[in-house]
Amino acid sequence: MKTPIAAAVVVTALAGAASAAEPYGVWMRPSTGTQVRFYDCGGKLCGKIVGVRDQSRKSEIGTVILPGAAKSGANEWKGNLLNTENGKTYSGVLAMEGNGLSLKGCIGFICQGETWTRVKQ
Repeated sequence: MKTPIAAAVVVTALAGAASAAEPYGVWMRPSTGTQVRFYDCGGKLCGKIVGVRDQSRKSEIGTVILPGAAKSGANEWKGNLLNTENGKTYSGVLAMEGNGLSLKGCIGFICQGETWTRVKQ
């Protein structure tokens, strides 16, 4: 009887480890304190602003900044990213890097970005 229980514990532990490597959940942009929830949207990765540090930006809550990035590698997604600071949309790459989520917006071959920190799953 102990074997099925041990197997269930191992499967549960592996599922938890796998979800930690996924970008789903709420992440914070360090430079602005903006919080974005990343979620599955029809098999793609989407992101919506769910919190702001600067209350003058409160109207941005609910704005979709990532309307559907496609998985392009083991820990990478590519899609369009909205920069709410200037209203422009950039070709973007999101990548899990250790405990962080790296977001980079690109124009041609020039990319800029930040590594975000997870707030909650």
